[in-house]
Amino acid sequence: MKKKDIEFLDVVALRGPNIWTYRPVLEAWVDIGELEDFPSNTIPGFYERLSEWLPTLIEHRCSPGVRGGFLARVKEGTWPGHILEHVTLELQNLAGLRGGFGKARETSTRGVYKVVVRAWQEQVTRTALNEARDLVMAAIEDRPFDVPATIARLRSLVDKHCLGPSTACIVDAADDRDIPYIRLFEGNLVQFGYGSAQRRIWTAETDRTSAIAEGISRDKDLTKELLSTCGVPVPEGRLVRSEDDAWEAAEDIGLPVVVKPYDGNHGRGVFTNLTTRDEVVSAYRVAVEEGSGVIVERFVLGNEHRLLVVGNRMVAAAAGEPAWVTGDGKSTVTELIDSQINTDPRRGRTENHPLNFVRLDSAARLEIARQGLSEDSVPQDGQRVLVQRSGNVAFDVTDRVHPSIAATVTLAARV
Repeated sequence: MKKKDIEFLDVVALRGPNIWTYRPVLEAWVDIGELEDFPSNTIPGFYERLSEWLPTLIEHRCSPGVRGGFLARVKEGTWPGHILEHVTLELQNLAGLRGGFGKARETSTRGVYKVVVRAWQEQVTRTALNEARDLVMAAIEDRPFDVPATIARLRSLVDKHCLGPSTACIVDAADDRDIPYIRLFEGNLVQFGYGSAQRRIWTAETDRTSAIAEGISRDKDLTKELLSTCGVPVPEGRLVRSEDDAWEAAEDIGLPVVVKPYDGNHGRGVFTNLTTRDEVVSAYRVAVEEGSGVIVERFVLGNEHRLLVVGNRMVAAAAGEPAWVTGDGKSTVTELIDSQINTDPRRGRTENHPLNFVRLDSAARLEIARQGLSEDSVPQDGQRVLVQRSGNVAFDVTDRVHPSIAATVTLAARV
């Protein structure tokens, strides 16, 4: 091998419980060659380059057990196998895969190490391992290295190959309880445990989620009817077949009302707090394109919440809030949305972002028009403009849920 180089002799994926941990890992056999004679404190500028490129390594405690422990080891002198372990884990951290198990151990052959790193997704971890090797060598040889580009590539792989947020949360909870799991293919089908005790989930559904229950949940009108018969409060409303029928239903129910597809999802085609015939008719025309039918319901004033029930117990609740912009006297509504709302780091296009970008769909345009504005209007300095009433659920309020509400949603989950 070349002088002062790092070579992978073999990289093995250990996908189940193994000699290192219960969790999936990559075990790399690494030959550092002549670098065995050059610990990090003997390489001029190595510590400075590494800590500048990856300042977040300060959080790695390593054997000293304190913040900055790993970087202290680098300054005092440690070997490339050990450094490779930590850099691989940190690149994964920066790509969105938080935490991680790692080990670096000498073998009986001089200069050959076993480097073990947690592998949430095998392809991502293999790539991170190779990128870490290149980064460490660049720091050793005093060559430039594009860390942001590397992290961007890894994040792209994470978005493409890793579990979606719902599945990942369940897997993380199992992981915290030392329950072994196997991802059965590139999608979100995951097996927990082995043999006769195994269980499977797909996204947020389990192997006990019945097809009947899933079918009912997709039919909003049927869901409401079943909930109502069990004493769960639901808003008054009915299916409508035309624009005139929608307005007639709104008058019968009493304004304001909500118009939405009866089998839609993700909040598409949902219009709230409608008070005029024109608004109801306009909403109907959009909602009918988003589903196979339209429901008109009584509008209930309040904030949007989503609650999670597991095992007949409410375990989590999230609240939403309306999306507003504030005028500066110079920017249009569209520009304000991009600068004040869509710059929120929680918003994005991937499943790893809890909030979506706010786009001017038909519901948002109607909301803005009701305030006498359009997307190209320039609100006055300090003027608040409501853009979106729902769909911004990202605030944990589990501890604030009243026991009576928890009991009601638990009942609803059993219907």
